[in-house]
Amino acid sequence: MRKEHILIIRFSAMGDVAMAVPVVYSLATQYPDIRVTVLSRKYARPFFEDLAPNVSFMEADLKREYRGVKGLNALYRRLTAKQFTKIADFHNVLRSEYLRMRFNMGRYRVEHINKHRRERRALVSNKNKVREQLRTPFENYADVLAKLGYPVKLEFTSLFPPEGGNLNMLPAIIGPKKSFEQWIGVAPTAAHPGKTYPPERTRHIIEQLLQKHPRARIFLFGRGRMEEQLFSEWCRDLPQCVYVSRHLENMHQELILISHLDVMFSMDSSNMHLASLTSTPVVSVWGATHPLAGFMGWKQKAENAIQADLDCRPCSIYGNRRCRRGDFACMNLIKPETIIERIEHIINPQTTETSL
Repeated sequence: MRKEHILIIRFSAMGDVAMAVPVVYSLATQYPDIRVTVLSRKYARPFFEDLAPNVSFMEADLKREYRGVKGLNALYRRLTAKQFTKIADFHNVLRSEYLRMRFNMGRYRVEHINKHRRERRALVSNKNKVREQLRTPFENYADVLAKLGYPVKLEFTSLFPPEGGNLNMLPAIIGPKKSFEQWIGVAPTAAHPGKTYPPERTRHIIEQLLQKHPRARIFLFGRGRMEEQLFSEWCRDLPQCVYVSRHLENMHQELILISHLDVMFSMDSSNMHLASLTSTPVVSVWGATHPLAGFMGWKQKAENAIQADLDCRPCSIYGNRRCRRGDFACMNLIKPETIIERIEHIINPQTTETSL
């Protein structure tokens, strides 16, 4: 009898791919006799490569090698050579729909994710907004596996052992971590303005944290033109700051570093999910988006999600809509002191509890 071999398709975005990790891990460990292959973009390899002995990873360059219908046909031929028995589409976009069609024609068992678009539209509606907790991507992914005959109990802790990743694999400027240091990650940007806290307030938070903890180190996460300008300035003025992407070569190294942070201060962005995969607590800031949409990081605590109470929130599932008010009050009404208090509660819980 041929061994079951499940193909899981999830191309992007990074946060959504990261949220598949606990589900794939649960599948692989609870059904050790099956094989699992994850098809995604190159950057996702560190998420799955060493996740479990029966999990493998395939990368697909959809912009070059497998571009367009011709490219997808070539990708399909490559996939059929792997002799998969079941197909799980965790993405449900045009590219994965086309691959599903080809697999269906080949009489494969195929299932795909339900994104619950009606409920999402109700959550972000301008009128008659329905504020109800939606199913998370973790649950939606698990539903796909259940339809394929593999119900799972979601169980996952970290990509690394309890002591974290091997700091010896990072440049000397990063480690080792001294016992008296606090390592704080700061990821202050996101793809859209409605998900980005004002930079001047982020700098104020960093300065206040360093005043309270002069031996702390601040690791700045993010890549792009704006990050280059901000982080260069902050590192010049605040020597405890480290611009991570200038020193680390790949995501695997970033995950190792994140696994040793005491806390990550992040937007509703991929860095929240990267930290979640290493069991690092996150203080997350939510503006146009909302945890009710289901995109909270794996096992992150609701009390560490900072947000303003506004009738217009959430106005977007992904944060890519124009602000209806025009002033991004959802971000601007959040005081830096609120964020600092939550960070302090994590890195220095005894002091904060005493003060309360």
